[in-house]
Amino acid sequence: MHSLIPLSQLPFSQACENNKSAILTHLTQWFNHTSHVLEIGSGTGQHCTYFAQKLGHLHWHPSDQAGNLINLQARLNHFELPNLSPAIALDVQQDWPIFSHPIDAIFTANTLHIMSKPLVEAFFAGCGKHVAKTGGVAIYGPFKYSGKFTSDSNQQFDHWLKEQNPLSGVRDIEWIHTLAQQQGLTLQQDITMPANNRMLYFSF
Repeated sequence: MHSLIPLSQLPFSQACENNKSAILTHLTQWFNHTSHVLEIGSGTGQHCTYFAQKLGHLHWHPSDQAGNLINLQARLNHFELPNLSPAIALDVQQDWPIFSHPIDAIFTANTLHIMSKPLVEAFFAGCGKHVAKTGGVAIYGPFKYSGKFTSDSNQQFDHWLKEQNPLSGVRDIEWIHTLAQQQGLTLQQDITMPANNRMLYFSF
């Protein structure tokens, strides 16, 4: 039996609370025939605990950098869900874990603008290597189109990101398409989401 840290004492993302329902609408469609989903950058764990409850037909595998696992797992401990695995450490530039079941989908939210460009490249290389060829990749976050921001708030967000880390920033959708295509992934849907974000779905 875990000694539970109260949820009120764990890191909390208001953005996750705001966008989880809208994201679920599309995951319900895209992951209809999915069995095992690997989430890259599970963060606070609010997404994976919500989606695992709502999508009981799939098994959710949360992951994050090793330094973030304590708080992530502390949230997972509050949910006794048979389809929610313990959090695992995953660095996209290192060898990815080997799973006992094929991973037929990857989900990530608000990560590509935090990663450096080499990390984004490593993310897509990992998708190409580890996702079953009948599967897909769902990505949520802000993007630029033809080099232009989709809103003033995204431009301000990009400026803030670069102040925190010059290697971060809102990515160009055309570059994302290229990285995906190099792995044999084709964009199937690009959907407008709340708060000037996008929902992308790629499949082989």
